[in-house]
Amino acid sequence: MSHTPLRILPSPEAIGDYVAALLLSRCERARLTGKRFLLGCPTGRTPRPVFGAMAQRLADAPQDISHVELVMMDEYLVPDAGGLTYVPADEPWSCHRYVRSEIAERLNETLPARCRLRDESVWFPDPRDPPAYDDMIAAAGGIDFFLLASGASDGHVAFNPPGSPRASRTRIIPLSEETRRDNLQTFPAFGTVSRVPRHGISVGIDTIASAREAVMVVWGAGKRLTLTRIRHADRYDAEWPATVIHECAVREILSDRDAAGEGAF
Repeated sequence: MSHTPLRILPSPEAIGDYVAALLLSRCERARLTGKRFLLGCPTGRTPRPVFGAMAQRLADAPQDISHVELVMMDEYLVPDAGGLTYVPADEPWSCHRYVRSEIAERLNETLPARCRLRDESVWFPDPRDPPAYDDMIAAAGGIDFFLLASGASDGHVAFNPPGSPRASRTRIIPLSEETRRDNLQTFPAFGTVSRVPRHGISVGIDTIASAREAVMVVWGAGKRLTLTRIRHADRYDAEWPATVIHECAVREILSDRDAAGEGAF
């Protein structure tokens, strides 16, 4: 059974507010010591309450986040003449579009220009040289905080499928059928699973585990299985990649009541 702390909150919105307060506090502490703050970010449904709560807190009490770097976890890839490249940034399922519209624009909306996230503060791994991403992270001092989410059906984290080695780092990954079906639920604009790209570029398990602090967010009844699998592990289990949370130095699992289930723990 896991030794990672589990905090059960009433709702996704309560989780969002809890993480927003934590993150903005960490960001300010870094700013006061003259340091950059590297925040590892997922996209999709799970982190939306967090980014919404951060935007509201910044509107209520503005603070300088110009030193924050958003280290994005992954992006879909499609074939081109030279191999594989990012999906077009204007596609509704593009992670580039997500970070622009659901993170950067929302956080920056009420802040003065000098306090905003900068365009160059959003990082993505380059499919032409995936290992360079880990080198870039290391050169910047490492990820301070990783916000994590788990696939409902197979426990994937970022695009890491079951079987991903503990030592894996940033790489191009063929997307599993389970991951593609989960992503269809996240982005119904795909229409059918056949339109979900078959490859992605993703940080690896070791990339995530190297963060100084992390939280794994699970909410909704559909995430009950993944929470159970995470809680019944005490270290990384390659058959359920979301168990990487147990490898992070400072860590916490955050669940709402629907994911936890009545009397589940």
